[in-house]
Amino acid sequence: MFSNVANDSGTIKILVAAIEQMVEMLVITEVDGKIRYCNPAFEKVTGYSKEEAIGQNPKFLQSGRQSTEFYAQLWATIKNGEVWKGRFINRRKDTSYYDQESTISPIRGASGEISGFVALNLDITEKLELERRYLQAQKLESVGRLAGGLAHDFNNLLTVINGYSELLLHKLGPTDPLRRYATEIGKAGGHAASLTTQLLAFSRKQAIEPRVLDVNAEIRGAAPMLQRLIGEGIAIELLLDSSLGKIKADPQQIQQIIMNLVINGRDAMADGGRIEIATVNIDLSEDGAGVCFDVAPKPYVLITVTDTGHGMNESIRHQVFEPFFTTKEVGKGTGLGLSTVYGIVHQSGGWVDLWSEVDVGTSFKIYLPRVEEAVIAEPEKIGARAKRGSETILLVDDQDAVRSYVKTALEEYGYRVVEASSGNDAILAANCHLGVIDLLVTDVVMRGMSGKQLAEKLRLTCGTLKVLFVSGEISEAILPNSVPVAGVSFLQKPFTPDAIAVKVRQALDSDP
Repeated sequence: MFSNVANDSGTIKILVAAIEQMVEMLVITEVDGKIRYCNPAFEKVTGYSKEEAIGQNPKFLQSGRQSTEFYAQLWATIKNGEVWKGRFINRRKDTSYYDQESTISPIRGASGEISGFVALNLDITEKLELERRYLQAQKLESVGRLAGGLAHDFNNLLTVINGYSELLLHKLGPTDPLRRYATEIGKAGGHAASLTTQLLAFSRKQAIEPRVLDVNAEIRGAAPMLQRLIGEGIAIELLLDSSLGKIKADPQQIQQIIMNLVINGRDAMADGGRIEIATVNIDLSEDGAGVCFDVAPKPYVLITVTDTGHGMNESIRHQVFEPFFTTKEVGKGTGLGLSTVYGIVHQSGGWVDLWSEVDVGTSFKIYLPRVEEAVIAEPEKIGARAKRGSETILLVDDQDAVRSYVKTALEEYGYRVVEASSGNDAILAANCHLGVIDLLVTDVVMRGMSGKQLAEKLRLTCGTLKVLFVSGEISEAILPNSVPVAGVSFLQKPFTPDAIAVKVRQALDSDP
């Protein structure tokens, strides 16, 4: 094998030892392709021993993913004495596939004739998967920013539509013939608002109220409702780890994740089947973190939702988390269910992994960071009713229609309103106002000066000024990582007159 090496046994031993310890697969063949030698790396990657491989043509590794023309071009290149470089998808002994990057060179004898070929091959399966996930994450980030921007603009419009329909209903009597029209406008606006909420969840710009949760308890509590939702033809099986750790997340969002994945599984099993919801603790070490791209090496709670449905091909798997992507018939889905799951999980500091095979089923793995804190009981919800007031409110929003609606709504509840269309106008209005301004109600995202900047400037002259921020999305300029912080009052658009009246009252009655 080393006939052209000087007759030095020490050198030959070093060369053999180096080849035997290479990470790359080294294969030497005859001119007709029969394998003469393969190193241990070849055995490790392919699963075939040297004894099984030597004497065979490498065709036994072919996956069928390359055409006959592909191989014809390869052989034409190397038989012509040239080096061939490229990639294969090959099949291991256990029938699994792997991606291989190869450099195949002719071996020439003393007289220059080709006596065989040497192939240096590298298994790049994991590398390609990480690249794919990285590009997918970048793509989803871009789509998420677009979705968040769209949701912000739509929420401004829906604030006006839903708000005025609610004010109109307050004015119309129960038997007024126009009441039905206002009701239908409100219903349609409500459906539209739920869609923008899902877009905000995908873009991770949704207001959340995280607390320490027992995931098993959340799943058990939701199970009866989920079974009613999917019908009797599909069984739900719970495999919950009794020693499961705790997570810190918004309970409504966790329930939304489970519900969306269960509905997705139901829709994949028209003829019935089984959905399995499992939980387990998992600790990802530095080595194990690569299992899920972008997951930090630390303890997680793993939630797995598996169905026995029709599964997905590779093309669909790469698109399922994109907003509005759906394989359902027109009118049968919005394409926001899985994108919502993606956004919620990322907003909670976790990661989603997906496995699916056509005619076998689908499995979603949800990794959520584990916390060593005690579960906090959900606070008792008291039905808040909008109370009237007489205080003076400085209202700032650069959207004229939104500002006009909010002014009308607050005046309906007895408040005096000083309005401004920008931060600079608000400062001027505050300086010119003769009385006390009790509360600043400002949009977060405005041209020129943000709501946060405005609040900071006004507090220089009035340190006790109370502030209520409103926005169509959560802005990291005011709420880092999209998580509300203590002492900040926030109301997400769209909101009803009652909702802002309640929030204003709470802000006014809060401690300075």
